[in-house]
Amino acid sequence: MPALPQTVFLFDVDNTLLDNDAIRADLASHLAAEFGQLPADRYWAILEDLRIELGYVDYLGALQRYRLDALNDPQLLLMSAFLIDYPFADRIYPGALEALAHARQWGPTVILSDGDVVFQPRKVQRSGLWNVVEGRVLIYIHKELMLDDLQRCHPAAHYVMVDDKLRILTAMKKVLGERLTTVFVRQGHYAFEADVVNALPPADLTIDAIADITRLDLGALHAAAST
Repeated sequence: MPALPQTVFLFDVDNTLLDNDAIRADLASHLAAEFGQLPADRYWAILEDLRIELGYVDYLGALQRYRLDALNDPQLLLMSAFLIDYPFADRIYPGALEALAHARQWGPTVILSDGDVVFQPRKVQRSGLWNVVEGRVLIYIHKELMLDDLQRCHPAAHYVMVDDKLRILTAMKKVLGERLTTVFVRQGHYAFEADVVNALPPADLTIDAIADITRLDLGALHAAAST
């Protein structure tokens, strides 16, 4: 039997490894330029309704729902192509690959993300991140509710979770306790929602950018979990 990894490193994708706010801005510019502002506004409204309904952002699902309003619009095919063929590798944060390599010296790196079953895996694959973590990718609807499955797939004595959403980190910490080191990376708009962040306990560690992972050592990561 292989030895149980001492530490498994878990990384979120959107606004943690990939600049998802920039991807969204590119999509907004594309929609407005190619389809007009009113159809673009309608798409964003559907996307937000779907986010509230599902609990995650579903770009392709919103496009499917938008299609019900515009069954005969051939431009819908071009809209989907923009999403599927987007050059996600260009939106990897500076230092993200180095952060993954730095963590990998101490244990397996795993992508742990929320999202749909089509677009989110496509994003991870086209960005190249899938190969960087050697296929260790888990995508759930609500990852903070799937910790039993996470531990079954990747058993370890200790976990380190890197995420831009303090809400997710707090929920995971409540379950795993001192077996989890939470690392809050302050990238993307969620990380600066003051009303949400100020209402939650701080993460074990807070960093300004994903590249800052390379300045942390294993001892500090483990020690932070029990402070």
